[in-house]
Amino acid sequence: MSEQLIKNLMDSFAGESQANRKYLSYAKKAEAEGKLNAAKLFRAASDAEAIHAANHLKNAGKLLSTSENLQDAIKGETFEFESMYPPYLEHAKEVGNKAAEIGFYGAMEAEGVHAKLFAEALSNIDSTEEVFYYLCPLCGNIEYGIPEKCSICNVPGDKFIKY
Repeated sequence: MSEQLIKNLMDSFAGESQANRKYLSYAKKAEAEGKLNAAKLFRAASDAEAIHAANHLKNAGKLLSTSENLQDAIKGETFEFESMYPPYLEHAKEVGNKAAEIGFYGAMEAEGVHAKLFAEALSNIDSTEEVFYYLCPLCGNIEYGIPEKCSICNVPGDKFIKY
Protein backbone atom coordinates (compact mmCIF):
# COMPACT_ATOMS: atom_id res chain seq x y z
CA MET A 1 0.00 0.00 0.00
CA SER A 2 1.34 3.44 -0.85
CA GLU A 3 2.50 5.75 1.95
CA GLN A 4 0.21 8.48 0.60
CA LEU A 5 -2.81 6.15 0.72
CA ILE A 6 -2.03 5.18 4.32
CA LYS A 7 -1.65 8.87 5.22
CA ASN A 8 -4.97 9.68 3.52
CA LEU A 9 -6.73 6.83 5.33
CA MET A 10 -5.30 7.83 8.71
CA ASP A 11 -6.10 11.52 8.15
CA SER A 12 -9.64 10.45 7.26
CA PHE A 13 -9.76 8.24 10.34
CA ALA A 14 -8.75 11.21 12.51
CA GLY A 15 -11.30 13.53 10.94
CA GLU A 16 -14.16 11.04 11.14
CA SER A 17 -13.22 10.18 14.74
CA GLN A 18 -13.31 13.85 15.71
CA ALA A 19 -16.66 14.33 13.96
CA ASN A 20 -18.03 11.30 15.84
CA ARG A 21 -17.08 12.75 19.23
CA LYS A 22 -18.10 16.29 18.30
CA TYR A 23 -21.56 15.22 17.11
CA LEU A 24 -22.06 13.12 20.24
CA SER A 25 -21.27 16.19 22.34
CA TYR A 26 -23.65 18.25 20.20
CA ALA A 27 -26.35 15.62 20.79
CA LYS A 28 -25.94 15.83 24.55
CA LYS A 29 -26.13 19.63 24.39
CA ALA A 30 -29.25 19.48 22.18
CA GLU A 31 -30.89 17.04 24.62
CA ALA A 32 -30.11 19.35 27.53
CA GLU A 33 -31.80 22.18 25.60
CA GLY A 34 -34.84 19.99 24.83
CA LYS A 35 -34.06 19.91 21.08
CA LEU A 36 -34.73 16.18 20.75
CA ASN A 37 -34.97 15.96 16.95
CA ALA A 38 -31.62 17.71 16.53
CA ALA A 39 -30.19 15.42 19.23
CA LYS A 40 -31.36 12.32 17.34
CA LEU A 41 -29.84 13.59 14.11
CA PHE A 42 -26.53 14.35 15.84
CA ARG A 43 -26.50 10.84 17.36
CA ALA A 44 -27.24 9.21 13.98
CA ALA A 45 -24.52 11.30 12.30
CA SER A 46 -22.13 10.46 15.14
CA ASP A 47 -22.71 6.75 14.57
CA ALA A 48 -22.25 7.22 10.81
CA GLU A 49 -18.92 8.95 11.39
CA ALA A 50 -17.84 6.05 13.66
CA ILE A 51 -18.60 3.63 10.80
CA HIS A 52 -16.49 5.73 8.43
CA ALA A 53 -13.62 5.92 10.95
CA ALA A 54 -13.63 2.16 11.55
CA ASN A 55 -13.59 1.47 7.83
CA HIS A 56 -10.62 3.82 7.29
CA LEU A 57 -8.66 2.25 10.16
CA LYS A 58 -9.30 -1.24 8.81
CA ASN A 59 -8.43 -0.23 5.24
CA ALA A 60 -5.16 1.30 6.46
CA GLY A 61 -4.19 -2.08 7.90
CA LYS A 62 -4.13 -0.73 11.45
CA LEU A 63 -6.42 -3.35 13.04
CA LEU A 64 -3.96 -5.98 14.20
CA SER A 65 -4.09 -8.78 16.76
CA THR A 66 -5.44 -7.96 20.20
CA SER A 67 -1.93 -8.21 21.65
CA GLU A 68 -0.58 -5.78 19.05
CA ASN A 69 -3.56 -3.46 19.58
CA LEU A 70 -2.94 -3.49 23.35
CA GLN A 71 0.74 -2.64 22.75
CA ASP A 72 -0.33 0.24 20.51
CA ALA A 73 -2.78 1.44 23.17
CA ILE A 74 -0.06 1.35 25.84
CA LYS A 75 2.24 3.37 23.58
CA GLY A 76 -0.48 5.97 22.86
CA GLU A 77 -1.63 6.36 26.44
CA THR A 78 1.96 6.58 27.70
CA PHE A 79 2.74 9.30 25.17
CA GLU A 80 -0.29 11.27 26.31
CA PHE A 81 0.42 11.18 30.04
CA GLU A 82 4.21 11.50 29.79
CA SER A 83 4.72 13.86 26.84
CA MET A 84 1.53 15.47 25.57
CA TYR A 85 -0.46 16.58 28.60
CA PRO A 86 2.29 17.93 30.92
CA PRO A 87 3.13 20.94 28.70
CA TYR A 88 -0.57 21.51 27.95
CA LEU A 89 -1.26 21.56 31.69
CA GLU A 90 1.60 24.00 32.31
CA HIS A 91 0.37 26.33 29.58
CA ALA A 92 -3.18 26.29 30.98
CA LYS A 93 -1.74 27.25 34.37
CA GLU A 94 0.39 30.02 32.82
CA VAL A 95 -2.61 31.60 31.07
CA GLY A 96 -4.87 31.11 34.08
CA ASN A 97 -7.50 28.91 32.42
CA LYS A 98 -8.70 26.82 35.37
CA ALA A 99 -11.19 24.76 33.32
CA ALA A 100 -8.49 23.73 30.83
CA GLU A 101 -6.10 23.05 33.71
CA ILE A 102 -8.59 20.74 35.40
CA GLY A 103 -9.39 19.01 32.11
CA PHE A 104 -5.74 18.46 31.18
CA TYR A 105 -4.87 17.25 34.69
CA GLY A 106 -7.76 14.78 34.77
CA ALA A 107 -6.97 13.46 31.30
CA MET A 108 -3.25 13.16 32.06
CA GLU A 109 -3.86 11.20 35.25
CA ALA A 110 -6.50 8.99 33.63
CA GLU A 111 -4.23 8.20 30.67
CA GLY A 112 -1.63 6.86 33.11
CA VAL A 113 -4.27 4.56 34.57
CA HIS A 114 -5.33 3.48 31.08
CA ALA A 115 -1.75 2.57 30.13
CA LYS A 116 -1.44 0.47 33.29
CA LEU A 117 -4.76 -1.29 32.64
CA PHE A 118 -3.82 -2.03 29.01
CA ALA A 119 -0.48 -3.46 30.22
CA GLU A 120 -2.30 -5.66 32.73
CA ALA A 121 -4.74 -6.81 30.03
CA LEU A 122 -1.79 -7.66 27.78
CA SER A 123 -0.09 -9.69 30.51
CA ASN A 124 -3.38 -11.54 31.15
CA ILE A 125 -4.39 -11.80 27.48
CA ASP A 126 -5.34 -15.47 27.68
CA SER A 127 -7.26 -15.28 30.95
CA THR A 128 -10.90 -16.32 30.73
CA GLU A 129 -11.79 -14.80 34.10
CA GLU A 130 -14.36 -12.06 33.55
CA VAL A 131 -13.24 -8.56 34.56
CA PHE A 132 -15.45 -5.54 35.10
CA TYR A 133 -14.31 -1.95 34.69
CA TYR A 134 -15.87 1.18 36.15
CA LEU A 135 -15.54 4.54 34.36
CA CYS A 136 -15.62 7.96 35.98
CA PRO A 137 -17.97 10.05 33.84
CA LEU A 138 -16.09 13.28 34.57
CA CYS A 139 -12.36 12.62 34.18
CA GLY A 140 -12.27 9.24 32.42
CA ASN A 141 -10.54 7.34 35.23
CA ILE A 142 -11.13 3.58 35.09
CA GLU A 143 -11.23 1.34 38.16
CA TYR A 144 -11.69 -2.40 38.72
CA GLY A 145 -14.40 -1.74 41.31
CA ILE A 146 -16.69 1.06 42.39
CA PRO A 147 -14.62 3.40 44.53
CA GLU A 148 -16.01 5.57 47.31
CA LYS A 149 -14.94 8.49 45.12
CA CYS A 150 -12.76 8.98 42.06
CA SER A 151 -9.09 9.07 42.98
CA ILE A 152 -8.49 11.76 40.35
CA CYS A 153 -11.46 14.15 40.46
CA ASN A 154 -13.44 13.09 43.58
CA VAL A 155 -16.68 12.24 41.74
CA PRO A 156 -18.80 9.96 43.96
CA GLY A 157 -18.37 6.28 43.15
CA ASP A 158 -22.11 5.78 42.55
CA LYS A 159 -21.73 7.90 39.39
CA PHE A 160 -19.25 5.44 37.82
CA ILE A 161 -20.38 3.50 34.74
CA LYS A 162 -19.93 -0.28 34.74
CA TYR A 163 -18.40 -2.12 31.75
